[in-house]
Amino acid sequence: MSRRVDIPPPASPTASGIVPAGWWHEEDGKLVCDLCPRSCRLGEGQRGFCFIRQNLGGQMVLTSYGRSTGFCIDPIEKKPLNHFYPGTAVLSFGTAGCNLGCKFCQNWSISKSREIERLSETATPQAIARAAKALGCKSVAYTYNDPVIFAEYAVDTAKACHELGIKNVAVTAGYISEVARDYFFEHMDAANVDLKGFSEDFYHRLCAGHLQPVLDTLKYLVHKTQVWVEITNLIIPSENDDPGEIRAMCEWILKELGPDVPLHFTAFHPDFRLMDHPPTPGDTLIRAYDIAREVGLHYVYTGNVLDIARQSTYCPKCGNVVIERQGYWIGRYALKGSNCGYCGAPIAGRFDPQGPREQWGARRQPVRIAHFA
Repeated sequence: MSRRVDIPPPASPTASGIVPAGWWHEEDGKLVCDLCPRSCRLGEGQRGFCFIRQNLGGQMVLTSYGRSTGFCIDPIEKKPLNHFYPGTAVLSFGTAGCNLGCKFCQNWSISKSREIERLSETATPQAIARAAKALGCKSVAYTYNDPVIFAEYAVDTAKACHELGIKNVAVTAGYISEVARDYFFEHMDAANVDLKGFSEDFYHRLCAGHLQPVLDTLKYLVHKTQVWVEITNLIIPSENDDPGEIRAMCEWILKELGPDVPLHFTAFHPDFRLMDHPPTPGDTLIRAYDIAREVGLHYVYTGNVLDIARQSTYCPKCGNVVIERQGYWIGRYALKGSNCGYCGAPIAGRFDPQGPREQWGARRQPVRIAHFA
């Protein structure tokens, strides 16, 4: 008799971080993972492409529950999120594994690692929530690798965080199946989606994936959920820096998502398997920024460079700077609630009515969750 499991069973993790997983079905004697578009078919003992989902005794399991590769407090702008409670601190963590195979991965030592035991720190969802509260973090970010693949752990942590008034942020490539989207994003307050390129060829050659599922996720998030969404596009010389492709991407965003979804163009630095590619020239980022603004996107940013003019937020009606940024520091802040302080026009995002009460700035502070267990 074939079986199908969508919503994950309640977690009772073993000492090694193994819990029953959701989103799978049995077919022809194998377990098919339904969590992401890969639909990995696993025989007994086999692991999926992500490495942390496994057929164990005829049961799909997640093998990294409660096992993080490290915790750190960052500025929310580093995720990057510029319109989600600017200036606040976010407690960031991830696990091992990933469901894409990006040749330019900048967290490859974590996302590609199979040494879960060596890399991991044990942390329950409740301890993470307590740590975030005690350390003054507005939110917790599921990042470094893609939280989609550790959805059971991420969602349980998100629930614990919401109980203490802590927001939840998914930093994701958006490579998730339709059947898993509702459950995962129901518990997220914001997402930065990494739209890595705008061609199927790019996704196939450099990411071992496909473009359309990511576009589907973006449309779903913007039109079907209350999740605040921002997009990041890492520009890699000679790979996805063609002005025509950038314009096509921006036109798609305008048409399908609207002008108010912030778009971050970030600079590539040689890493992992693309060490033979040069860093992104500053002029390339400026050109992409200009194209996006010409197309009609209201909130466009450059990243991984110091560029105050293109990292500040402008009112789309009167053109004045409403949030000035110098790296991860906020200078002038001219919002009144969620409106421009000059002309009163609404500024898209999630903002504290009182504005930034204090700034986390550019600090990066490692945290040991064991202290909050």
